[in-house]
Amino acid sequence: MNSKRFGSKILAAGVALGLSLPLLAQAADVTVATTAIVEHPALDAVRDGVRDELKANGFEEGKNLTFIYKSAQGNPATAAQIAREYVGDAPDVIVPIATPSAQAVVAATKDIPIVFSAVTDPVAAKLVADEEASGTNVTGVSDLSPIDQHIALIKELTPDAKTIGVPYNPGEANSVVLLDLVKKHGEAAGYKVIESPATKTGEVLTAAQNLIGQADVIYVATDNTIISAFEAVVKVGVENQIPVYAGDTDSVKRGAMAALGFDYYDVGRQTGKIVVDILNGKNAGDIAFQGVSKTNLFVNPAMATKMGVTLSDEVIARATEVVE
Repeated sequence: MNSKRFGSKILAAGVALGLSLPLLAQAADVTVATTAIVEHPALDAVRDGVRDELKANGFEEGKNLTFIYKSAQGNPATAAQIAREYVGDAPDVIVPIATPSAQAVVAATKDIPIVFSAVTDPVAAKLVADEEASGTNVTGVSDLSPIDQHIALIKELTPDAKTIGVPYNPGEANSVVLLDLVKKHGEAAGYKVIESPATKTGEVLTAAQNLIGQADVIYVATDNTIISAFEAVVKVGVENQIPVYAGDTDSVKRGAMAALGFDYYDVGRQTGKIVVDILNGKNAGDIAFQGVSKTNLFVNPAMATKMGVTLSDEVIARATEVVE
């Protein structure tokens, strides 16, 4: 359904029946189309959070909501194809998850409201011009990682480390931004940062292996390519006693020693609130994109031991979640 037609129908019905706009919006049939560049736990959690927030606000699948999801399986060309398909279907809101999918959708339409999520730097990705309300059809939620806090965590848990190895995909705009931040904050803290590129998931193991003998620790940012093959990095970390840190907490369950990051389900709920606002009549261009401020510490003591690190009782005690 076209969003403008959707809004005008609700307004007309509201005048005729004397009902409030939000009430009518919740009674109307709407379509929300979501897409992610790849499937991995963090991005899946965003999708689930969006769906649950919609349900909490009266938009429920099988009743008045059609909720569509498609993954690009890590392929930017597929992301562009999905974006074109969605534009042709004219849903009420499109929710692209992660930078490559957001770029594809923003390039495909200037009319359908877009609420991006889990985008590292919306300005650098050219989704919006600045941090103010865009005045266009685009808004959303940024998951820019607190890299300075990540560097501080590395220093605390592995104080003897001198070099940080960073496998990353140079083709992901978000990954380049994060690598630059790791260099900025890492070098300021006295670390040498060694980058190791991987342009697709099949190259992640080699990228991690290239850090053997060079990096004292490995840091994996919220890079969709690296995270989708995260177990390959963990394998290298365990076999070579190189502690592995992550920028997203879901990766701790997959073998990272520790991570200080966001709960991506909460990021999805936050994104869903914006979608609800738009379904209830607000314009995407009047809503400035939002950041996520709350962080959680996840630790995996068993994996830390396998990587040659013993986590202190104090660190374990203050962790939001201890993965067994």
